[in-house]
Amino acid sequence: MNFTKFVETKLNKKLSSLSNEEIYLELLNYVKELGANKTKNTAKRKVYYISAEFLIGKLLSNNLINLGIYKDVKKELEAAGKSISKIEDIEPEPSLGNGGLGRLAACFVDSMSSLGINGEGVGLNYHCGLFKQVFRNNEQEAEPNFWIENNSWLIPTDISYEVPFKDFVLKSKLDRLDVLGYEKDTKNYLNLFDIEAVDYKLIKEGISFDKKDIKSNLTLFLYPDDSDKNGELLRIYQQYFMVSNAAQLILDEAIERGSNIKDLAEYAYVQINDTHPSLVIPELIRLLIEKHNLEFTEAVEIVMGMTGYTNHTILAEALEKWPLSFLEEVVPHLVGIIKKLDELVGKYFDNSALQIIDESGRVHMAHMDIHFANSVNGVAALHTDILKKSELKDFYEIYPNKFNNKTNGITFRRWLEFANQDLADYIKELIGKEYLTDATQLEKLLEFVDNKEVGKKLEEIKFKNKVALKKYLKDNKGIELDENSIIDTQIKRFHEYKRQQMNALYVIHKYLEIKAGKLPKRKITVIFGGKAAPAYTIAQDVIHLILCLSELINNDPEVSKHLNVFLVENYNVTVAEKLIPATDISEQISLASKEASGTGNMKFMLNGALTLGTMDGANVEIAELAGLENIYTFGKDSDYIIDLYERHAYKSSEYYNNDELIKRAVDFILSDEVKKVGNEERLTRLHNELVNKDWFMTLIDLKEYIEIKEKVFEDYEDRDSWNKKVIRNIAKAGFFSSDRTIEQYNKDIWKSK
Repeated sequence: MNFTKFVETKLNKKLSSLSNEEIYLELLNYVKELGANKTKNTAKRKVYYISAEFLIGKLLSNNLINLGIYKDVKKELEAAGKSISKIEDIEPEPSLGNGGLGRLAACFVDSMSSLGINGEGVGLNYHCGLFKQVFRNNEQEAEPNFWIENNSWLIPTDISYEVPFKDFVLKSKLDRLDVLGYEKDTKNYLNLFDIEAVDYKLIKEGISFDKKDIKSNLTLFLYPDDSDKNGELLRIYQQYFMVSNAAQLILDEAIERGSNIKDLAEYAYVQINDTHPSLVIPELIRLLIEKHNLEFTEAVEIVMGMTGYTNHTILAEALEKWPLSFLEEVVPHLVGIIKKLDELVGKYFDNSALQIIDESGRVHMAHMDIHFANSVNGVAALHTDILKKSELKDFYEIYPNKFNNKTNGITFRRWLEFANQDLADYIKELIGKEYLTDATQLEKLLEFVDNKEVGKKLEEIKFKNKVALKKYLKDNKGIELDENSIIDTQIKRFHEYKRQQMNALYVIHKYLEIKAGKLPKRKITVIFGGKAAPAYTIAQDVIHLILCLSELINNDPEVSKHLNVFLVENYNVTVAEKLIPATDISEQISLASKEASGTGNMKFMLNGALTLGTMDGANVEIAELAGLENIYTFGKDSDYIIDLYERHAYKSSEYYNNDELIKRAVDFILSDEVKKVGNEERLTRLHNELVNKDWFMTLIDLKEYIEIKEKVFEDYEDRDSWNKKVIRNIAKAGFFSSDRTIEQYNKDIWKSK
């Protein structure tokens, strides 16, 4: 039954007579009904992908594409005088993630379903998400991001568990989302656990709330501010609630499918996505001992046989370390198990650096994961290499066979088939549609590298995407975009290692050059997008600087003809879907050795933007695949940077004092022009940070960054040469399909058949 018939049968109305809101609701019901008819993927061993984040984006169009009916529904709506894009706008975006970690998890569950793997996501159902970002007085402010409506994609279940904490027991409830595979008759679920009574009245000013009322606040926010003890305790409550529910679900489902518990590893595999779900290891051991009467040693062996750990960071501060005393306040029933695991480590290894509990009484979650999982993987070739040689060297030496690499990927169904429909259709004209299920087929585009007509068509599609972005930004963000400009984009969460501050210093440099009469050949539009954690002061200072520069530059008639700067408010998946297809230059400028992988770099590559980046994370593999001559690289390499850190040899003041170009850009932060539109305290703090500390070495690469960026803009004017690079990048993007990543996980680690 097509959608028109569905509406007529259910409502006894014509599609044309419905409002857009009514059509959205009926499309939601229509897709849910089609999803309900799909059978579950089955295999003896089921994968449970546990993650604190699933940044799934809007689901309507993604589900329509995976059902194979997107274009049919679009035509039906057009015939009824309706626009699918206006209906898509009605859907709220689920606020279940923050950045790359959550978006990756979303791509992975999509790929598991599309490949027919019996694998599901497990996480929490955050009612207010991370936060809604708003700009006031050129500063970031945070508001609750309510997204759950009475009619939503969430499917209630009668599954519920009791989760024990020190002073009380919380009862959970499970809501699910159907994860529909691409043109598959089968499906999986995303399992989202929640508490029964979330109290929105706990929220006071902005996103501040009573962190002590765990029974009412547990699933209010993703990553509650942990700058105080109550915030840290709340994070532990959240993490344990997530993994206890997951562990109980795993055991129940395994038993239901025939496990006798001793053979649990034949029925289940747990993938720990970063350190947030690490407590699943002692929790599974506890349940096996207390509920199923196993001995400690046997329980440990079983859990080791069914657990893998994905490391997503090289930053030591991002590897969670909880004070043992905090765990005793929240989950004392796990503390004894963690201590016994630590004793096991000490029994076999005479190296304090390998212990789970350190001399300060902190529990190192990553250490527990590495010791008691059977697989430890990084997420890009360089990242995994750094883990082995540097950050986790001691562990690699004792467990060389555990370590492996699984370079991240993205789902091409969302990031090309939906986000860039004209490009997707044109690629099908050139090489067919097989690339949607076998992304390596994109290499057939290499036949067209020297075809100027193909290059011209790609230019036309890019321009059309710029016009669409212009309308979206004007309608939704109040931004006036010049579609004839070069669009240079940096979209990612704000963190000093990602070096948005370096891009801001380039903007200052360009502003001053234009003021001095050195005009670019073509107008440049620099676009930023991303949020800073509320407790991350310097990251918020960088946001403040960019917003000040935006006000200063965009309102200067002498400069704004040649340069615009925008920071898109409340950047999310929906914004990315509009922005990425319209972008010419992809900014991937993290300090070498600090970005584990990146996935935005892959989305831009697939959509025909050229990478401007350091040799960091997956940029290294992009360079290898596309060819160094087809991207733009700069900066000190990872070995050089790691050595500087080890020797404490970097002094930002030397770069600041010894180079007039650098000093001019940095000092402009405290210029009268910027202070006039800014907060002097914030600007002074950021200036001091760059001159006196600069932990993530902005200034070490700044001059080379400015030089290579000028070359990018110069090369853009040779349209034929640029288009050849674009074609090569798209053709070589196939490696970065999340289908490939998941196939490798399944073949090497999960072995679910």
